[in-house]
Amino acid sequence: MHFKEVFVFLNEARLAGKASVLVTVCAVEGSSMRNPGSVMGVAEDGNFAGSLSGGCIENAVVSEAIDAMKVAAPRTVRFGAGSRYLDIKLPCGGGLDLHFQPLGSGGLAADCLGSIKARSPFAIAISADGAKHVAQWQSAAFDPEHNTGVFGHWPAPKLQIIGHGAGVNTLAKLAQTMDCAVSVLTPDQAIAASLTADETPVQVIKRTTQTDLLESDPWTAFVFLFHDHDWEIDLIARALDLPHFYLGAMGGRKAHAMRTEALRDKGVSAQRISSIRAPIGVFHSSRDPQTLALSALAEVIRAYQDSDFETDDGR
Repeated sequence: MHFKEVFVFLNEARLAGKASVLVTVCAVEGSSMRNPGSVMGVAEDGNFAGSLSGGCIENAVVSEAIDAMKVAAPRTVRFGAGSRYLDIKLPCGGGLDLHFQPLGSGGLAADCLGSIKARSPFAIAISADGAKHVAQWQSAAFDPEHNTGVFGHWPAPKLQIIGHGAGVNTLAKLAQTMDCAVSVLTPDQAIAASLTADETPVQVIKRTTQTDLLESDPWTAFVFLFHDHDWEIDLIARALDLPHFYLGAMGGRKAHAMRTEALRDKGVSAQRISSIRAPIGVFHSSRDPQTLALSALAEVIRAYQDSDFETDDGR
């Protein structure tokens, strides 16, 4: 979920006339803190964005990247088990194959940022001819013999938070620290004003029937945080028909039983109702806003990581 940070960094380096390198995890042996397709950006002055370990190889990665810039040629280097860097050991005992791609003045970073901003799946193909942006998702594949590969990236999770109370503001801010996209619907004018001041997209909802204000894509999580559950029935019924990978609602088991009955009365199928995460969060009975936000966000991120977007229509 740090892809945007890396490509912003690489694009800014390009605009400043600095040489830079895209570093990509191509293959993992054993356990690792990063999966294939994870990236890091390194500029000619040694500054970098992103990380590929818990901090144990970053200095060596920067040194290798600067050397790749000097010769203006891509390379693949093993770190950890089987590496020529005998003094660098990964705590997990595994190994990482990293591809170093000097970017020059090309527009790869800008193209990737365009896809990220548009919330469009994309991929990066690497070869001896350079790195190329591909305007569609492709599953990760790497050919070590020819040092070629392709690595797909899904849009970051988006939280559409619908509700009132302090938990709305707290969850919005916490999600943004995780580089999640956030939008808010709330009937609370004070919350709306506070979020607007923080430049968080927010709309004031005045009627329970304003279901047209809901927006989503397959990488959206709907999070309902209403204490007054009469607000949510029409909105949840509509959200269940929209693309999403997660839908959770605040309230205990008694509140969810009443919610279930109200949704059933509106004609929502039992299958759709059963997909609602309630009580919300990885640990329940979360009464203060900070704990509720942490619990809900942890459940959203876990659902995102467990989703198979390649075969799932997001519903």
